[in-house]
Amino acid sequence: MTSRRARRGAATLVLCLSLAAAVSASGCSVFRGSVHRQAAADGPGQGERQKPAKSPSVVMFLGDSYTVGDRGVEPEETFASAAARLLGWQVVVGGRAGAGFVKTSAGAAYLGLFESQLGWRPAPDMLIVSGGHNDWRIPAPQVAAAAHLLIERARQRWPGTHVVLMGPLWGSETPLPGAVAVRDALRNLAAQLGVPFVDPIGERWITGDRTAGTGNAAQYIKRDRTHPSPAGHRYVATRLVSDLTRLGLDRPVRKS
Repeated sequence: MTSRRARRGAATLVLCLSLAAAVSASGCSVFRGSVHRQAAADGPGQGERQKPAKSPSVVMFLGDSYTVGDRGVEPEETFASAAARLLGWQVVVGGRAGAGFVKTSAGAAYLGLFESQLGWRPAPDMLIVSGGHNDWRIPAPQVAAAAHLLIERARQRWPGTHVVLMGPLWGSETPLPGAVAVRDALRNLAAQLGVPFVDPIGERWITGDRTAGTGNAAQYIKRDRTHPSPAGHRYVATRLVSDLTRLGLDRPVRKS
């Protein structure tokens, strides 16, 4: 006579066999007492390898008060930060008000500021050097020589990083002759080194004169007739973005 325990075991065996058959037919698998639907039947699962999201470009700026800000304009309001927001970059803004390629501010010109603020960091996708405004009293060949040294230092430190040279910004459409000479020297240097050059003076980013109330200077330049207002910085950012897009550098990727 079959005992009660034997009958119970036989019933359990039949139930397990029936469950296994049902699971096999439904495309499921039994794992440690739990039923898990197979990935093939349920589409992409957590276990499948996903393509990594594309990282934003890392861009560094080195510049003067136009780049880092001046009285009434914080660093996050300058054209550098505004351009980064427009293009979705990770941005590091370096430099110092009053500095230039040769002109020092608090004892440092651009090369020293590059070394202390930027050069020790991991290589970015792109470095934009903007300046020359504060060097307008200095002989243009001397300014170009200092810019050459800076660019070569950056290239040695970060061989795969794109470098863009940006000429002086000016608060009106009639810059002083010394500023134009510096612009010309920097433009020639960029051509010599094969570096893209952005020319705010030549492209007439600022027109007219703030005091006379003419051109866009009346809207974008502060009363000092030199520095952009917050709205002016946003406008300058759109001009820079347009040039970088034309150059194919709006989404730069460091060369391997």
